[in-house]
Amino acid sequence: MGPIRIKRIYETATDDDGFRVLVDRVWPRGITREKAAVDIWLKEIGPSTELRKWFGHDPARWDEFRLRYRLELAAQPALLEDFREQAGKGALTLVYSAHDEMHNQAVVLKEFLEG
Repeated sequence: MGPIRIKRIYETATDDDGFRVLVDRVWPRGITREKAAVDIWLKEIGPSTELRKWFGHDPARWDEFRLRYRLELAAQPALLEDFREQAGKGALTLVYSAHDEMHNQAVVLKEFLEG
């Protein structure tokens, strides 16, 4: 499996990003498709609307969010297999828009794919 990276959508895309996947359920504000430079927007892999709203990027809810989101991911084996297949071809970058670089769905998704 190639390296899996995570990167904020507001950071400039680089050649070593490899295949770039936007993993947000909602398109990031103020970002054009050109500037996003993603190969695919896979909104289905992002946390459900209910989970996203419940979490509200509150670090106090992080552990519970991780657990609930991992359960949602486990219920989508075909989608995850596509990710693993892509990662096997080279670098994979999970792109997200949250301000908090340590408490967001891309962090959980990366752990899930690697684990």
